[in-house]
Amino acid sequence: MADRTPTPGLVSAPVFDVADERLARAAWSRIAEPGDEVAGALVHALGAAGALAWVYDAARDPEQARRTLSGLVHHSALAGVVAPGEPTGGRGTASVPRLLRAVGRWTPRLDGLDPRRELYVLERLGGTFLVPGDPRWPTRVDDLGAAAPLGLWVRGEPDLADVGRRSVAVVGARACTDYGRHVTGELATGLAARGFTVVSGGAYGIDAMAHRGALVSDGVTVAFLAGGVDRLYPAGNVDLLRSVASSGGAVVSEVPPGSVPSRVRFLLRNRLIAAFAGATVVVEAAWRSGSLSTATRAAELSRPVGAVPGPVTSMASSGCHRLLREGAAVCVTDAAEVAELAGELGHDAVDAGPPPGHRRDAPQDGLDDVETRAWDALPLRAGRPVESVARAAGLALPETLAALGRLELAGLADRAPGGWRRRVPVRPDGA
Repeated sequence: MADRTPTPGLVSAPVFDVADERLARAAWSRIAEPGDEVAGALVHALGAAGALAWVYDAARDPEQARRTLSGLVHHSALAGVVAPGEPTGGRGTASVPRLLRAVGRWTPRLDGLDPRRELYVLERLGGTFLVPGDPRWPTRVDDLGAAAPLGLWVRGEPDLADVGRRSVAVVGARACTDYGRHVTGELATGLAARGFTVVSGGAYGIDAMAHRGALVSDGVTVAFLAGGVDRLYPAGNVDLLRSVASSGGAVVSEVPPGSVPSRVRFLLRNRLIAAFAGATVVVEAAWRSGSLSTATRAAELSRPVGAVPGPVTSMASSGCHRLLREGAAVCVTDAAEVAELAGELGHDAVDAGPPPGHRRDAPQDGLDDVETRAWDALPLRAGRPVESVARAAGLALPETLAALGRLELAGLADRAPGGWRRRVPVRPDGA
């Protein structure tokens, strides 16, 4: 494959201060697509400003760029950026053509590039451009390595480090069912009530319900977009996304204002959701749902992953069942179980018993073996002689008498004409 390098002399000089690290990162978010590992490695190796200056030089003089690359690719941050299938005769040698092809991708976006315009648009929206090193930067996303975002464009609360400290991603299908919407609402409201930030992608269906559930509970929620934060998408969720940004949460993107969403950017956006949140839960997902990519990336980053089971006949839950069957996720059914998955050990642990509203204690719970056998042998109405109870229970007469006495004290047996009978106490809830 021929190197896609630009024709010398066609790139105009930059109109902004390339040496400004913040401006350089804003520029990189325009010229490189999300998740561009070559750009990430180059920025890590040279700094955003140094990498951008080198790209301008490379675009104007490709041959000079090729000569300087022979030494540059030995940098530890670039040595691993090797194109699959290319020969690796020497350490880093395969990175040279890959970097030159990357310059070919980036060059068309250099002409007319001025990140100050995007920053001005963001400022008018009351937003913030975050870069690594800022105390508000969510350091979890750095776990993406060379694919980590080079900057984040934020509308709403700029302190993503604080917002994301205790967070759960709740994702799922756009074409969800009523069951999925109900479960998502319950999870989001329960998590918000427990102090978790609910993270999702702002889309229709499960994403929208997750954001709404958090807002209803006066909780914090964060939406990651595939396009610019000035173009809230989809159109039907504009009011919802504005509420997300104005209610203590944030709307976030790694592409600058003016950028449009695309299928590839949606998929790449999912890696940010997985990296930003402390855990990911998939509520409903079809067999090939994009939400599964979020779960897969979360697992690769060693983040806990949960999946909500659905009806076995529901195609909308087949992806969740696949995650559970393959052991890629644990089964979660309510907010308490999700909190345990994502929360602090000992602080967010779930009660070992059934969840509230599902508890149905049997009257004989807590009895020992002899008491249980005696209780089982008692009739419900007419009394039964002690000797008959002993025979039915397979117990000796003395231990039967002792067990009946204890059952009487516990309110589980009483004397009746003809002997002993079972007494079933009424629960406080009337059940």
